[in-house]
Amino acid sequence: MALVGTLAFSGKAIIVKLAYRYGVDAVTLIMFRMLFALPVFVAMAWWASRGQPPLTRKDWVGISLLGFSGYYLASFLDFAGLAYISASLERLILYLNPTIVMLLGLVLFKRRTTRCQLLGVATSYSGVVLVFGHEITLQGKDAVLGAMLVFASAVSYALYLVYSGEMVKRLGSLRLVGLASTVACALCLLQFVLLRPLSAAFVGPEVIWLSLLNASVCTVLPVLLIMMAIERIGASMTAQIGMLGTMSTILMGVLVLGEPFTMWVAAGTALVIAGIYVFSRTRQ
Repeated sequence: MALVGTLAFSGKAIIVKLAYRYGVDAVTLIMFRMLFALPVFVAMAWWASRGQPPLTRKDWVGISLLGFSGYYLASFLDFAGLAYISASLERLILYLNPTIVMLLGLVLFKRRTTRCQLLGVATSYSGVVLVFGHEITLQGKDAVLGAMLVFASAVSYALYLVYSGEMVKRLGSLRLVGLASTVACALCLLQFVLLRPLSAAFVGPEVIWLSLLNASVCTVLPVLLIMMAIERIGASMTAQIGMLGTMSTILMGVLVLGEPFTMWVAAGTALVIAGIYVFSRTRQ
């Protein structure tokens, strides 16, 4: 379950890059993704809420904020950044998420860190900088904008992880994910209505099919499988299996999108994975 969920999620960037080839923008593309995923998330929230106490006003405020940060803003910034950088660099930046959570904990809650953790962080970030430095020579200023957007996406999702712990214990992971994702879907649909004419929804059938694939295989399926995997083998083992997602995205980027796999990408990827491994082992 962890392996299939990881591989399915890693295909998200590939599908987004393919859809951009048909002239669609990030606002429209994420609208279709969330539109197709909305019924499943509503059903998930309903199923997990059966027999549970009703939500308070404080619960709804928390769910709305987490849905905005973790699923709406993080997804939109990620989609927007993918218009400017390769799928490989995008995946490497998002893979820094555990280190961002640690740094937020250090800044917000004064949590202690060890030298080994900092070594892992430094190693991972040096790998991203290596790949970014190579890509900026190819893309120019666009690579800077794309990397900033994707990194902001990682920070937004890290904030969701930092502040969701208490609500997960109280509501349960399935209920929280279903409700927060439903909020995010509504925000994406509202964003499209406010920023685009309705005529922008008339896109090619290729965009529709790619969005449907993105919503089902690369969004809903990974959420369910990874959640079920954590229940069976724990978060630590699931996270270690998740390391394969980076290699999977890079491989699909080369085979499907024709992205170059250079020594710079290989070296940067090795540094990022090694740094996260050291960081994760130290945390354990």
